[in-house]
Amino acid sequence: MSGGVSGREILLREATDALRAAGIDSPRREARWLLEHVAGDADAFRALVARRAAREPLAFLIGRQGFWTLELEVGPATLIPRADSEALITAALAARRDRHAVGRILDLGTGTGCLLLAALTEFPAAFGVGVDCAPAAAALAARNASLTGLQARCAMVCADWAAPLAGRFDLVLSNPPYIESGAIPGLMPEVARHEPRRALDGGADGLDAYRALLAALPDLLAPAGVAVLELGAGQADSVSALASAAGFRLAALQPDLAGIARAAVLTYSSV
Repeated sequence: MSGGVSGREILLREATDALRAAGIDSPRREARWLLEHVAGDADAFRALVARRAAREPLAFLIGRQGFWTLELEVGPATLIPRADSEALITAALAARRDRHAVGRILDLGTGTGCLLLAALTEFPAAFGVGVDCAPAAAALAARNASLTGLQARCAMVCADWAAPLAGRFDLVLSNPPYIESGAIPGLMPEVARHEPRRALDGGADGLDAYRALLAALPDLLAPAGVAVLELGAGQADSVSALASAAGFRLAALQPDLAGIARAAVLTYSSV
């Protein structure tokens, strides 16, 4: 048996060196994922490595990303689902312990559909509506509904927030844009250059989308309904103050795995 280095290993070493030089944190691991994705095709592999070295997100290159218990299609029309956002599902489960009592779920700014689809797997009696202002995002969310076998239990709608909606929901989820406009150029290149700005930009103070959501939510929540909103790092106090001024009660803050307050659970009373 020859003791020489295999062609596969040479490819992996070259790719690892290129990705490390580009500032990728886990170059060897990502090189292996890319090689597996192209089933060992050397030319296709080198093309993907070059794109990753230019800081195109890995998830966009392989076209999928895991979230909660699901494997979802991803693309440049939406944010890439992140583990931080799973805190919203954890918070929703804690807030609505009777899972069969949740009949209607709304996800505002659904993107890939990750939050809505994950919630539907946990609330078995629910029907969900996902809303996104970008046609390509709504279409991607619909494909993910089919991919996960949940298409009969949800509808994906292209609209501006809750503008076309009527009726009330037991659970409202949202991961709104919350990055301050001026901070976006300083984000990681994968985010600043490749993920959609409309899904990132929260205005000058990062809070514009929360103001819009809090204005719409009183007409959307069922009497015992809860809203679970994703927060940016350090935004818990600001969003809580906005929510209180709009008549909401902060029922809980759910941290992500890093201990950052990531999800705000809100209830509303018109009394």
